[in-house]
Amino acid sequence: MTVDTRNLLVELFVEELPPKALKKLGESFAGTLSASLMSQGLAAADAAVTAYASPRRLAVLVAGVAARAADKAQQTKLMPVAVALDAAGNATPALLKKLGAMGLDAAVLPQLKRLPDGKAEALFLDSILPGASLAEGLQKALDEALAKLPIPKVMGYQLDDGWSTVHFVRPAHGLVALHGADIVPVGALGLTAGRTTTGHRFEAAQATVTLRDADGYATQLRDEGAVIASFDERRAEIVRQLAEAAAKEGLKPIDDEALLDEVTALVERPNVLTCQFEPEFLAVPQECLILTMKANQKYFPLLDASPGKEGKLTHKFLLVSNIRPDDASAVIGGNERVVRPRLADAKFFFDQDRKKTLESRVDGLAKVVYHGKLGTQGERAERVRAIAHAIVNQLRMATVPYTVEAQDEFAVLDSKVQQAARLAKTDLLTDMVGEFPELQGIMGGYYARHEGLRDGVAIAIEDHYKPRYAGDALPRNHTGTVLALADKLETLVGLFGIGQLPTGDKDPFALRRHALGVIRILVEKNLPLELPALIAAAVPTFGERITDPSTALLGFMHDRLAVSLRDHGASAQEVDAVLALSPARLGEIPRRLAAVRAFAALPEAAALAAANKRIANILKKVEGPAVAAHVDAGLLKEAAEQQLAAALDAVRPQADGLFEQGEHTASLQALAALRGPVDAFFDGVMVNADDPALRTNRLGLLASLHAAMNRVADLSRLAV
Repeated sequence: MTVDTRNLLVELFVEELPPKALKKLGESFAGTLSASLMSQGLAAADAAVTAYASPRRLAVLVAGVAARAADKAQQTKLMPVAVALDAAGNATPALLKKLGAMGLDAAVLPQLKRLPDGKAEALFLDSILPGASLAEGLQKALDEALAKLPIPKVMGYQLDDGWSTVHFVRPAHGLVALHGADIVPVGALGLTAGRTTTGHRFEAAQATVTLRDADGYATQLRDEGAVIASFDERRAEIVRQLAEAAAKEGLKPIDDEALLDEVTALVERPNVLTCQFEPEFLAVPQECLILTMKANQKYFPLLDASPGKEGKLTHKFLLVSNIRPDDASAVIGGNERVVRPRLADAKFFFDQDRKKTLESRVDGLAKVVYHGKLGTQGERAERVRAIAHAIVNQLRMATVPYTVEAQDEFAVLDSKVQQAARLAKTDLLTDMVGEFPELQGIMGGYYARHEGLRDGVAIAIEDHYKPRYAGDALPRNHTGTVLALADKLETLVGLFGIGQLPTGDKDPFALRRHALGVIRILVEKNLPLELPALIAAAVPTFGERITDPSTALLGFMHDRLAVSLRDHGASAQEVDAVLALSPARLGEIPRRLAAVRAFAALPEAAALAAANKRIANILKKVEGPAVAAHVDAGLLKEAAEQQLAAALDAVRPQADGLFEQGEHTASLQALAALRGPVDAFFDGVMVNADDPALRTNRLGLLASLHAAMNRVADLSRLAV
């Protein structure tokens, strides 16, 4: 039997969709609708699916959709034979009632099958389930796709009848459903499917586009409607035009993927134009101007690309227009007039803010609430100062040898850190940060330099929020590093201490980001600081405001660390082996991971890991106090245990010495020499000997071996 398969197009035409959500809306609409068709057997599981999303439409093209799904054979269990049939083999009232409920009668009794069902038998009915028609299946798929759209905010609106109310992301005005060239009779949101859609508001060749068939949708909409329906194609076209326009000026457009997605969602037919503003505005910090142009106007600032000036803002920018007039001067001039007041506002804020020093704003922090349970920003700043001071002391104690020169260096560092911590939050009270909260820290650095503060302090104020996001740079100097750690620890300890933990995908205080920031600083800068000690130093600064969250916070940090390490290529086994020991100094972890990876490649690794796991299980089963890692040489009776003890005595000093020197890879590789003696021990020695003294001594030997083997990582976690 020939199956009628043609390409299927579905388009929902609406008023302008929220631009920041458009990409996800388009992907969801196409994905859910096509998945539903596939699950109903109307489309193949590998059918090509093309998603379309423009400011005023969501659409999908699914290849090879059948007019009707194939019939399916199904077997339905009715009831146990003991219930369905009496002693004579006749149908019981229960069975007849069951058949009646299914629209059947006693005529089907000969078709019923007795089949095993567990320990008994049951009656089964074989039947053919008719495949869904496309109209039925598409209606179901369309309803499901609309119900599952990730709509940021639903609005209600009335239909033309004046009575019916529909709730959707934006008012819908058109629905297209074409199977090849045929309309599929479906409906949604008070609309009935047809073949007409609407093109560009101003540039379409004709107001209404009558679609000939599903296959020509994108081409016909482009040619007659002046709309690039594909989100990806439109985005690629914008990227091409941005690069081309920037190259003509010898400049480079700012790289911002989120802005690019948002602008793609704002235009149907992109046209990139070059604009400019007065060069005197460049006296304002470029971060302010860039943010003003991007956030308020959706412009792409142009940056200098010449040697020595890379990344420096110029007075030119690119506009992505939705129209293509023959003379674009009016569009360019209008946008240049619009941006000027925005830049003037930024200049005004900058000039006004510099009339007051950061120090003069310190007292004002006491009037700004940070959190209802954690006090004001002023109290927060004092906590950060105290934590930062403790971090400097921990660094001081970790420095060997501790010379007079080192003491002087730490005194200077502490002075800088205290000044930076006192002033770091004061830019929250400036007009510029009030207008653009994203600039906190950055503006503090500018104002600090304007006041002539030490450059190290200004940089620390600017950097103390770093890293702000995945891949962001770390603080550039020691002062900023200490201050960034203190600031993030204050946030983590405080919010964990009042029970404000992240749940599921909700993390309103960005605690996961703060935790990863602490981890990155400790690991990538290889600081001689211990995480438990850092948390312990932060807890007392809150007094009675919090409950000590050290245990929960350490667990949270280790979970974040494990995720980060796996994301950067480490295997789950390697991460598990290293973190099982809960290393206090996170800076050692990259070396430990490298050592574990090198050890795992040795031919002896699998056997030693398995033996290690066996030893751990033996020691775990010993009742009473933990087994002491002690061996009495006089009680070593068997040759195999004597050889193992001798091998351990020979290898351990070398492995321990290398470990203490930080040579973790060599330390683990030294243990490879133990494979033979360990195998021989388990082959020839009974650990649980009848003689208590022998048993204790052999357990002590295993405990000594276990301790020696697991200084870098828990090697038992590598066992398959």
